[in-house]
Amino acid sequence: MDYAAVFGQAAPSLAIVRAMSAAFSPTITPFLAHLGPHHASAEGGRARLELTMTDWQRNGFGVAHGGVLMTLLDAVMAMAAKSADPEGYWVVTIEMKTSFLRPAKGELVALGFCDHRSTSMSFCRGEIRDPRDRLLAQAMGTYRRMVAKGLEVRASGGSVSGD
Repeated sequence: MDYAAVFGQAAPSLAIVRAMSAAFSPTITPFLAHLGPHHASAEGGRARLELTMTDWQRNGFGVAHGGVLMTLLDAVMAMAAKSADPEGYWVVTIEMKTSFLRPAKGELVALGFCDHRSTSMSFCRGEIRDPRDRLLAQAMGTYRRMVAKGLEVRASGGSVSGD
């Protein structure tokens, strides 16, 4: 597939996809990779994703579609939660609340912070800022710690089946 022809941008570099994978999930997450962040990092309960907006990510008003912003916020908070876990458990989103404060366009920086962890949950906040450091969107999220074995996923302190 010609990624650039279909999506209007170059495919994310393998290094970025691997960084997202290591910090965020057990496998490459195609949906997040499709968005095309050009930077991903996570360490010690803090995470960062950077994205340059492209035309297909805009809504009818020409600014970032809310789903793009919510995906970045969810991903960066999950990365922060996973990086704060000394055992490196996977996490799944339990709930998320998002506020859109200003129109987002151009270069976006998503920051995630894991503020508190329990034996089974992580409580995080995230924000998206522009190059002038203006706050564009913010979120809070709760993430459940998960242990994965093959295709079976078990929640810490119990078990659930994963799809």
